[in-house]
Amino acid sequence: MSVAHDVIAVARDEIGYQEGWEDGHWNNIQRYAPAVEGLEWAQGEPWCHTFVSWCFQEAGAADLAPVTASCAEGVEWFQVRGRYTDYPVIGGIVYFGPGGGSHTGIVVSYTDAEITTVEGNTNGGTGSPEGDGVYLMTRPRHSSYIHGYGIPAYPEGVVLADPGWRGEKGVTFFGHEASTDDIPEGDDQPDRDHDRGAGGGYEPFPGERWFRDAPASPIITAMGRRLVEENCSAYREGPGPQWTSADRESFRKWQRKIGDAPHECDGWPGPLQWAALKVPRTAGAS
Repeated sequence: MSVAHDVIAVARDEIGYQEGWEDGHWNNIQRYAPAVEGLEWAQGEPWCHTFVSWCFQEAGAADLAPVTASCAEGVEWFQVRGRYTDYPVIGGIVYFGPGGGSHTGIVVSYTDAEITTVEGNTNGGTGSPEGDGVYLMTRPRHSSYIHGYGIPAYPEGVVLADPGWRGEKGVTFFGHEASTDDIPEGDDQPDRDHDRGAGGGYEPFPGERWFRDAPASPIITAMGRRLVEENCSAYREGPGPQWTSADRESFRKWQRKIGDAPHECDGWPGPLQWAALKVPRTAGAS
């Protein structure tokens, strides 16, 4: 399982947890602050970022996120590393309010319209930044309340909607929607050396020119089968080993599905689009 999956799984397991109740009110006493070295002092204080720091710690990824009880410090931590964006990130940290200093949570999925998060110190009704527990929240993606997102440097790569990160190593771009299902597994990255050798994994990108030369190859058949599985088929027959206009139209549908800009949906495979499709390695392919 990937590190991003681990972080999200830790967060999801806490859904339903509530802070202490004393003298008729919630008191911000929770189990996260005492368990994070350096944040013991934050017991009894607002704890949304303390919860996020705890999740990364428990997933063995404490170095991928700021260890802080302050959302504003969290924003700065990502900004100085050049890993802050206006677009949602699966397993990323979303920051809310002016300067991102009001509230935070961990993103588990997004669509064109919404983001779904796990948040601590909120509630299941209004999504208050000063609530009573850990909740699964759905919020408008384009709300002015969202300040931005921190991008953890997950070793398996990141899934995000920021077009400015397209083409970067280890980035899977999904502009319209994505979820934990789209996170690459730790041992299934398209870039890894194992995939370039014999014996399994995914087909490495053969280059755009290769497709333009209308090849006949088992790779084309394997690609077509993946496109059919993704409901992107324009085939009347097949798919077969010979590259045809039906392959190009099917790949165009795939480009649209993963959120490519309209002018980029030309049906010619690119390296990131190919990596996202995850075409199984084919014995004897050429």
